[in-house]
Amino acid sequence: MPLPELLRHLITTPGPSGQEAGVAEVWRAAARGIGEVSTDVLGSSWVRVPGTGGGRTLAVIGHIDEIAIVVTHVGDDGLVAVRPLGGFDPHVLLGQRVEVLTGSGVVPGIVAARSERRKRGVERKPLEHSDLVLDLGAKDGVEARTLVRPGDAAVVAAEPLLLRGSRVAARSFDNRIGCYVALEVARRIAEAGGAPGDVVGIAAVQEEVGDYAGSRTTAYEVRPDVAVAVDVTYATDVRGGDPEEGGEIKLGEGPTLMRGPSLHPRVYELLRETAEMEGIPVSFEVSRGHTNTDSDAVYLSRRGIATGLVSVPLRYMHTPIELVDLEDIEAAIRLLVVFAGRLGPATDLTS
Repeated sequence: MPLPELLRHLITTPGPSGQEAGVAEVWRAAARGIGEVSTDVLGSSWVRVPGTGGGRTLAVIGHIDEIAIVVTHVGDDGLVAVRPLGGFDPHVLLGQRVEVLTGSGVVPGIVAARSERRKRGVERKPLEHSDLVLDLGAKDGVEARTLVRPGDAAVVAAEPLLLRGSRVAARSFDNRIGCYVALEVARRIAEAGGAPGDVVGIAAVQEEVGDYAGSRTTAYEVRPDVAVAVDVTYATDVRGGDPEEGGEIKLGEGPTLMRGPSLHPRVYELLRETAEMEGIPVSFEVSRGHTNTDSDAVYLSRRGIATGLVSVPLRYMHTPIELVDLEDIEAAIRLLVVFAGRLGPATDLTS
């Protein structure tokens, strides 16, 4: 199964939290012609496909920002201090090639660590973000300050790698997958002539920094009756994976449906019934409170929104080698297209 060209474009276009403009424009360009495209002051984007039968309005939400590092200080020696923008493990960053996003374009660099002379018999201390430095090749601080400034973000320079079958490794699958699914659901529904209610595909900003700002403001503006957040989730078919913690989740066995206190029970059941009816494979995972996804903000918008969560299994979360099975992405799209068709005016959303 080839990597869809739009998904490739999304995962290779930088868009750290708070600096998503470039990749958001890629998404909006693809959305034009599907329906009415809108954006807001924070930079979130959405496309609306009008309903045909007075049904419930459905929002399908993915976040478009990715984890990154951000410049905090430029030293006189030309080396640059950086800190995480989102949940990066410093061990993952060490030795990576990066692209710094500046006002005058992309500046290449490498991530190294403070030099530490290791003494025999003394255990090396754990690596921290404060140990990392960004080397731009500048000869001194004067030159480095002409290249970058505090607040510039950098992403790992990594191209997608096609592995066996339909499996692909890349950076930023978390969560360009979600906004790709949201757009594809809207596209297929538009091509089919519409669903009973409006369908709104959303690419929200600023999820990775923890406040779900984009999904919070967009849900308030769009006012859906039903929302489904689409994100990635930890596959447990890896060394150290623990299915007892949240569920047995394997690549190639379809998306997951989450059940938990913040997720609407009727939406969960409708999603489960739809998957069973269509023969779409799904797995199940459990939340015991918050989900740590955009759904945590959406379900509390205004007077409350009936919200579900569909996730695509992913190995090696928050690394440059996030690994997914493209068949799982396609299954998530198919599930949500049929689900949208079931949200007629009489759909019961009582808990």
